[in-house]
Amino acid sequence: MTNWAPALQRKAALRELDTRIQREPGRVDLRFEKACLLAEIGDTEGAKQAYLDVLARSPAHLGALNKLGMLLYKTGFRTAARSAFTEAIARHPDHPMAHVNLGNIFLEAGDLAPAREHYEAALALDSGFAEAHLGLGNLMAELGHEEAAARHQRLGLNDQRATELPYRGEAEPLQVLLLVSGRRGDVPVRHLLDDKIFRTFVLLPNVFDPNAPLPPHDIVFNAIGDADSCALALDRAVTLMERTFAPVINSPAAVLGTARIAIARRLREIPGVVAPVIANLSRAVLSSARAEEALEHRGLQFPLLLRAPGFGSRVNGGRNSLRVQSTNGLQAALSQLPGEELTVIQCLDARGADGKSRRYRVMTIDGWLYPLQLTADMAEDQQRVEEAKFLRDMPKVLGQSAMAALADIQETLGLDYAGIDFGLSAGGEVLLFEANASMTVVPPGQDQRGGVRSAAAQRVDDAVRKMLLSKAQVTQSL
Repeated sequence: MTNWAPALQRKAALRELDTRIQREPGRVDLRFEKACLLAEIGDTEGAKQAYLDVLARSPAHLGALNKLGMLLYKTGFRTAARSAFTEAIARHPDHPMAHVNLGNIFLEAGDLAPAREHYEAALALDSGFAEAHLGLGNLMAELGHEEAAARHQRLGLNDQRATELPYRGEAEPLQVLLLVSGRRGDVPVRHLLDDKIFRTFVLLPNVFDPNAPLPPHDIVFNAIGDADSCALALDRAVTLMERTFAPVINSPAAVLGTARIAIARRLREIPGVVAPVIANLSRAVLSSARAEEALEHRGLQFPLLLRAPGFGSRVNGGRNSLRVQSTNGLQAALSQLPGEELTVIQCLDARGADGKSRRYRVMTIDGWLYPLQLTADMAEDQQRVEEAKFLRDMPKVLGQSAMAALADIQETLGLDYAGIDFGLSAGGEVLLFEANASMTVVPPGQDQRGGVRSAAAQRVDDAVRKMLLSKAQVTQSL
């Protein structure tokens, strides 16, 4: 194997820059180069202070404004990042990148109108600006405009190559091929790929040249998790995976088998599992006089959950689904949801003996089950106590029957990384809400449950890292 020492080279370059800055303290370009280098080696605080130093000397420095904004954005300081990008636009109104950066912040916050305004402003300045097309593609996907989303994604990713992420380690890296769709439905796993250990190549099957060789890799992580909204990307990923002998985390073929309707049918056959009846029906049928007949024909009875498939979570005030109690409420729900076809889901009664509903989330990582969280319609103090018990002793809380059912669900999914959302019936059966690869592990906020939830989330992250390391190291040793 070749020696790998880019981090050592960067540190040497940093020492040389410090020497040059001492000789020429007025050189803002050298100070900016130093800030960028500090960011590359992972010194976030040092980089932030260096960018601020550049801006103190040159307040209109475009590179420093944009780079500082990105650094603040990645470290969670969204308001400060927005201020940096707004200042960049004010001082450089003809530069498209600041518009895209600000558009990305609005999109993440669910403010679609200003996000679109900034993406289109960037394209007005440069009609071929790839980052603006990518942002607009993501926005169109949130609105359910699949053709427009695909068109902008193609324009934003027209080089048909994999993208190599920076590697900051000082030893030979473990090489990861990360498959993503570039849209919703991707599992956010980049924070688990330590750039001091892993050299990561990001590949989008939708646009990758099928005749091009795959980048070097010890392991493949398929982060395309939503079988319903990312079926095309998964289909192409299946073909690409025929060309590798490396371990594949979350085989694209296995993920394809977790489409909402299909997986409910499969898991319904497991003893101790109650899966909902699910069907896709057209808006025309649901809004007609024969709606109730059509629902009954498919075994659906009220209350029901009405969902707009293919639309992001930011429609309908942050939701793309509504609970409907009776036929009388059906038309009102239809008026609030977009799309010409809707998914109708049978609601399962997860109320316990106390009349309170509970929803559990368990992650399945490399063949092991990890409790992640409990949400319930009860007082905060009571929920905190119950959740702590669940996270500390899941088998005791759920019971042997439910644990056996969860193990069978895990085996049926056939995934290395997935999540299961469920409730419990009065008899201890698992009431399945969802089971798929697209569930995310979101660190809790700084609330009173942060400690126990943070520990649970950390256990899941550690399990994923351990899985990555073990599988990649085996390949590299061959």
